[in-house]
Amino acid sequence: MKIDSKTVDKLADLAKLEYDEAGREEIVKDLNRIVGFIEKLNELDTSSVEPLIYLTDTTNVMRDDVVKQEITQQEALKNAPKKDSDYIKAPKVIDKK
Repeated sequence: MKIDSKTVDKLADLAKLEYDEAGREEIVKDLNRIVGFIEKLNELDTSSVEPLIYLTDTTNVMRDDVVKQEITQQEALKNAPKKDSDYIKAPKVIDKK
């Protein structure tokens, strides 16, 4: 596979990137080197290699969730920029149509 200026322009449009002519040539060179490296890796026989699912054999050590009251509702409302009598008000982020 060969990367050309047309392919780089399409990728730049998709990624919303801007560059000058010198930058385009550098990107073409870099992408061709990356593709060359991947093609070199494809020459290896990996038929006897098991797929890697996890990098290590360790598992997460989880702690039990313990419900505890750190601050009261009044303390939380005291520092809220906008509040109701019982709740912190936040701007609407989802418009239902």
